[in-house]
Amino acid sequence: MSENKKTVLELANITKSFGSVVANANVYLSLYKGEILSILGENGSGKTTLMNIISGIYYPDSGKIYINGEEVVISSPKDAFKYKIGMIHQHFKLVDVFSATENIVLGLNEGAVIDAKKAEKRVREISTAYGFEIDPKKKVYQMSVSEKQTVEIIKVLYRGADILILDEPTAVLTPQETKKLFRILRKMRDDGKSIIIITHKLHEVMELSDRVSVLCKGKYVGTVNTSETNENLLTEMMVGKKVHLDIKRAVPVNPVPRLTVKNLNCVNREGVKVLSDVSFTANSGEILGIAGIAGSGQRELLEAIAGLQRVSSGEILYNDPQAHKTENLRDKTPVQIRNLGVRLSFVPEDRLGMGLVGNMDIVDNMMLRSYGKGRSMFLQRKQPKNLAVDVVRNLDVVTPNINTPVRRLSGGNVQKVLVGREISSAPTVLMAAYPVRGLDINSSYTIYDLLNAQKENGVAVIFVGEDLDVLVELCDRILVIGSGHVTGVVDGRNTTKEEIGLLMTKGASHKTEGETLQ
Repeated sequence: MSENKKTVLELANITKSFGSVVANANVYLSLYKGEILSILGENGSGKTTLMNIISGIYYPDSGKIYINGEEVVISSPKDAFKYKIGMIHQHFKLVDVFSATENIVLGLNEGAVIDAKKAEKRVREISTAYGFEIDPKKKVYQMSVSEKQTVEIIKVLYRGADILILDEPTAVLTPQETKKLFRILRKMRDDGKSIIIITHKLHEVMELSDRVSVLCKGKYVGTVNTSETNENLLTEMMVGKKVHLDIKRAVPVNPVPRLTVKNLNCVNREGVKVLSDVSFTANSGEILGIAGIAGSGQRELLEAIAGLQRVSSGEILYNDPQAHKTENLRDKTPVQIRNLGVRLSFVPEDRLGMGLVGNMDIVDNMMLRSYGKGRSMFLQRKQPKNLAVDVVRNLDVVTPNINTPVRRLSGGNVQKVLVGREISSAPTVLMAAYPVRGLDINSSYTIYDLLNAQKENGVAVIFVGEDLDVLVELCDRILVIGSGHVTGVVDGRNTTKEEIGLLMTKGASHKTEGETLQ
């Protein structure tokens, strides 16, 4: 950036602790007028804490904040708006039954009567100025994820924000929606807005930002111009050592159908159809990716296979090529599936809700798989203890010891414990839903290597991911789901994330004739 750029925000020696945990330690940060600044850091590096301090959610223990060169005190979100700072959180804070405009003006000028027509006109003016596509009268419950995000962004612009903070803004967007958002952010930057983005997607950092500031374990590492760096250098700054960002994808060897799903239909507890005529085959020795917009039925599909979701019709056939036997897993419980000899591992999306027991320590969580065997009145702890030690060491789980309750671990470390336990059970089918969510780059690539190792051992791996770049690099085939329907199956080596993005938004009625599901 040019030296004559005006500094609109500066943090000096910001420190914030939660008990004995130091989230930010003497952090420095600067933001120029009319720039996009990316904040990078591993899981637990203090990125979100720092942004919450700027937006008034947290108050720093020490340090100073300057706006346009003047020291200020930001002790609440109301103070942040006074200094024209607005934050768009990863999890939207909208009222479903309200319209876009009603959500945008909610809480503004408390006690005053809002002129609805005037507010709608202002919303349309902001939308036109930056290229947003939104109907001011549309209810939130009728909106797509990108439309909800648009409402959140317009909400802070409506309040006059000149400094915008976006936390993982592309996490739930298709590639096409991401490109549209980037166009809007660039237009806002060119209009003089200053934008901070928290993200873990390095290719997006390189594409969008002007500068990058890096945090590591709560400390400020440095800031670089994006044009003068690359993904490997940024990763080295984040983790403090060289890291190879390569996913090694071997060609499947003698793939054999291991799991065949035919015309699967599921209705949830509210009576809504969540899966409609889903059919596909997962082969041994390959990784089958599953892509789709959040809430398209990915979770229900994996839960149905694992015996955790009721199936209204269809078949789930498990093939044991050695025993020359095929079993229909439909309507069987997880215990019945295991008793059939099916070694089916499942890393659920809700890791503490379904995967682990928060109040139990790491060793006891390793034992969960063997509780039901009933071979002894005494529980054997030696093997689970050894497994816990291996998982902690191999996946670099940050924990005081293996007897620490998992609820005390960070989200990323909880995920490592869960993935490590599931892979250790030597499955023939391994289903992993968002196994790297919340993990730092190092740990994510460790998980990718583990999944590839399972594939090379002849396991049929089913991988649900949200990062399309990873899906394209890791998976042999990719099944795309849209609104509970299969909208396509593509070859991971010959597809693009743009093609997958189009399939993610395509209705089942547009499925290409003769499309293969094998």
